Amino acid sequence: MPLDSYAGPQLAGKIAIVTGGASGIGQAIVERFVAEGAVVAIADRDSDRGEALAASCGADTVFMKTDVADPEQVGRLVVTTLETFGGLDIMVNNAGISGTMHASFLDDDLGDFHRVLSVNLLGVMAGTRDAARHMSTNGGGSIINLSSIGGIQAGGGVMTYRGSKAAVIHFTKSAAADLAAYDIRVNCIAPGNIPTSLLTSSTANMTAEDSERFVNAVREHMRNSKPLKRDGTPEDVAEAAVYFGCDRSAYVTGTILPIDGGTVAGIPTKRPEVTAGATPSP
Repeated sequence: MPLDSYAGPQLAGKIAIVTGGASGIGQAIVERFVAEGAVVAIADRDSDRGEALAASCGADTVFMKTDVADPEQVGRLVVTTLETFGGLDIMVNNAGISGTMHASFLDDDLGDFHRVLSVNLLGVMAGTRDAARHMSTNGGGSIINLSSIGGIQAGGGVMTYRGSKAAVIHFTKSAAADLAAYDIRVNCIAPGNIPTSLLTSSTANMTAEDSERFVNAVREHMRNSKPLKRDGTPEDVAEAAVYFGCDRSAYVTGTILPIDGGTVAGIPTKRPEVTAGATPSP
């Protein structure tokens, strides 16, 4: 398709759902989708933030209170979106929660296992299935699942969260293979080192002082372990969501795209100091 075909809003005429859309990465995706011409159903458990965001975005958005851990609520979300807007072109399964941080996995009582898996994995599976049921008989569409570099890169801490995000990646590839016959594309974004409230939520068992100290230390470690030194933003992730949602990615499915400043690419190279005016050696 010629480049001039992409002039103007990239999502003009598209109808989208964004789960977990009231704050953080989800909010950035909602705002960017609206700016690119889409109408958006914002799904979230937080009614105050969700309704405020819908009001700020105008008539092109509507808020629907939804707990994605409940497949029946996800089904109602899709049906209500179809009734409200008349279709569904893009499903963004973004809603997610962290697990509780423990000093060691030996201390983990796995008490949050069912809730984390219900939100992070079951919610994604139900959202994919219910969106695809409509898309399969209406010309296809784009499904975008949010994982994390924690689902790609092994490491200590929040094991249940890491496991749930790894499962989202494998599920995305499997769904892409299964649904391609209906012209439904299923792709995955894996954010990393994006400052949101998710990391702080994992420290609910700490004092406020210890939580702040821990979060700052983790952020500093993340900053030092990635090749690109600037901090990522929710808007960086929203940019990738626009790509997967628009027609530019019509030949892309089953893709896992890290938005992480190069973290999963490898440890950054330390370059020697170069004297001003000198030519570095190859």
